[in-house]
Amino acid sequence: MDMNDPLDFEVEDALLKSPPINNKRKKIIGLDDLLQDHYREQDKLLEKGNKKANTKAKKKKSSYDDKDSKEAKLTRILKAFGEEQEIPLWGVKVFGDQKAFPPLEFPDLGSCNLLQSFLNNKLNSVVELTEDKGDIFLEGLLVNGWLSKLAFLCGHVEKPVAIWAFNTMLYSSKEELRRSSSDFWCAILSSEREVDRFPFKIDWFPEYTDLRRALDIFGFLFTFSSSAEPNNLDSDTEGPPQNIRSWIRFITACCLIRSKKAIFSAVEAEEIVEIIICLFLDRQFQGLLVLLNDCMEAIVNYFTDQEWCSSCENIAKFIACRVSKDLNCIQTVECISEASSRSKQLRSAVAYQTLFTCFDGVNSGEEILRSLTAINFKDKSCDFFKMYIHLVLIENWVLSNSLIEDNPVIYEMFCRYLQHCSTLISATNLRSYASKVNETTFLFFTLDLVTV
Repeated sequence: MDMNDPLDFEVEDALLKSPPINNKRKKIIGLDDLLQDHYREQDKLLEKGNKKANTKAKKKKSSYDDKDSKEAKLTRILKAFGEEQEIPLWGVKVFGDQKAFPPLEFPDLGSCNLLQSFLNNKLNSVVELTEDKGDIFLEGLLVNGWLSKLAFLCGHVEKPVAIWAFNTMLYSSKEELRRSSSDFWCAILSSEREVDRFPFKIDWFPEYTDLRRALDIFGFLFTFSSSAEPNNLDSDTEGPPQNIRSWIRFITACCLIRSKKAIFSAVEAEEIVEIIICLFLDRQFQGLLVLLNDCMEAIVNYFTDQEWCSSCENIAKFIACRVSKDLNCIQTVECISEASSRSKQLRSAVAYQTLFTCFDGVNSGEEILRSLTAINFKDKSCDFFKMYIHLVLIENWVLSNSLIEDNPVIYEMFCRYLQHCSTLISATNLRSYASKVNETTFLFFTLDLVTV
């Protein structure tokens, strides 16, 4: 039949009723059944997978719920023992706003024999020193180290040169000049310690008032109190001037020549010790710990034996009243090294006087220890942070003082107090600083410092 011919409905009906077509339909119907069976199995597998996924999700949710429940329970336990409090770092700012530095005045050529000798010498044609270039010439001698060499050759430091070198050391804005002038003064002062050297004449020598004035210009807070919480303890934008390095070095050099020249009185030396301890409390001085330690050792040994006994107690009382009863009071004790017997004595005295300020109405070491032993560690109001501070202070008071060994009453009470701490504070106590107290007392026992 031609596809272009009109459709014959009778022929079409005959074709639809033919047997071959019915057989093909049967085959197609069988394929549909197979497909339906396949889809049913897929549906069963999918349903089974969904059930497993739902079961797994329920288990996972249950585990999360259990974990949340445990965390909530732990939180309740911590609250029951007292929540951990944030303990601030030690540190105070001992420098405030700086004042304007005084102008540096160069020595007049006419008043300085050293410069006049160059000006009038025939070799001046090489040096080319003139009236208007005296400052440049003198700075060159200082930076190149020739100023100290000329002073040693002459055995003499003139007043204009000494004043200029001192002011340059403390007030110059140029680091090279500060360092060179500091080296100049340290070299001059160190010559005073040499026994076999010929007498060295210095026409002008700074007094303590000059050094204290420099600190005042630097912005040192002579009346600061560490009880006020400072901000930005580690700030790089503010802080002490760089000139303080030279100030510390000069103080150290002055203390080392006590046998030849007593530059400071006992009262002034006491104040210097107090200032150095205060500098230890400023976190911005952590890069100068070597300088500060050297200065502390030198100034402590500056006192005579007759002066030291009363001066040590005066310093300890001043520091104890000025420093707050937190980690700062521990820092004031630990910044004092135990390199010498005097340093140990000062360390013990500062700890002892600080303990007195922690307890009202106590008059002796025995009363301090009795007050501490009477504290109930199981009381929820017990402050373990304070207990830790007290424990460190007692440790330094007792163990840094050789005289305590001759006092069996104090030593026995100290051992009894440590046993009191170790037995009444549980190792599982989660309250703030309870673990610190436990660790400290345990250390004493492991080092055989305490006999049971």
